Amino acid sequence: MKSDPTLSPSPSPSAPKAAAQVLFQTIGPEEAGQRLDNYLLKWAKGVPKSHLYRIIRSGEVRVNKKRAEPTTRLMEGDLIRIPPVRLAAPDRGPAENAFKDQSRAQLYSAKMPILFEDEALLIVDKPSGLAVHGGSGISLGVIETLRMTRPELHFLELVHRLDRDTSGVLMLAKKRSALVELHRQIREGLTDKRYYLVTHGQIALASPTVQLKFPLHKYLLANGERRVKVDPQGLPSHTSLRVTQTYERGEDRVSMAEAQLKTGRTHQIRVHLQKIGHPILGDDKYGIDDEDRRLRPKRLLLHAHLAGFIHPRSGEKMRIESPLPPDFTAFLKGFHPIKPETV
Repeated sequence: MKSDPTLSPSPSPSAPKAAAQVLFQTIGPEEAGQRLDNYLLKWAKGVPKSHLYRIIRSGEVRVNKKRAEPTTRLMEGDLIRIPPVRLAAPDRGPAENAFKDQSRAQLYSAKMPILFEDEALLIVDKPSGLAVHGGSGISLGVIETLRMTRPELHFLELVHRLDRDTSGVLMLAKKRSALVELHRQIREGLTDKRYYLVTHGQIALASPTVQLKFPLHKYLLANGERRVKVDPQGLPSHTSLRVTQTYERGEDRVSMAEAQLKTGRTHQIRVHLQKIGHPILGDDKYGIDDEDRRLRPKRLLLHAHLAGFIHPRSGEKMRIESPLPPDFTAFLKGFHPIKPETV
């Protein structure tokens, strides 16, 4: 049988090469289960969605030599025919910039301890100030850092996100099957995500734990920056808040609390605390600027300290914890604990 000169080894979707001719790609175990359109959107970054859907519907993209729909689920071993597509040139910059990125990635990685790792999961302790992914002027985030410093990991995706200035437990999947299963657990409310935080003022509660349920709506400022506000037309959200200790220093009072997420909306904890009049210290979006300038927190005092879930492969109950960062302790130095206030 005469071999097809266009048949080539399947390149990783995360590292596409400019297509000058028809390409054939074989679906591996980590790509299996994806829809055809989602696979192509990831592979052909920079190509307009409308163009990709057109070449699928026209039959130029084929799965096992047959026409396929955008919603076709790919299976391991499927052979995908992709017509010539002009891909965006990789924006790697000159060699000097690539070297600088690699150096920064090594530095970021050294500041990001691994809390747990096995064949399916990688869970790290993300420092405050590091975004989970690049974009909007940020060239390196957690995901880019780990892909550069751990090139042996052929598949690595974020299970969830943390705000740039939030520290703590961040979960990544090393297998697509693990990612899909953990996303299912998150959707069905089977995970346990808890945060430590320090707020402005003394929070007075009628009971040890209060349930904050405010609908949240995302919107954009004039400069394009994303914000969230409480709005009756927004999506439902739920945070369980427990005050653990109140502190004072002169006339200033702050509260240490633990927040448990029941839903996972953007900026949820930050906006909920702002809504009850006790924003988180160091919050440059929802905080109290003049008090922050006086109290001088060095960062947003919000830390993801616990993640509970069912291991996607073993079925074991997992509880991954991150200790309270030293900058929390440093900020509270000089404050004195006082008796909690009730209403």
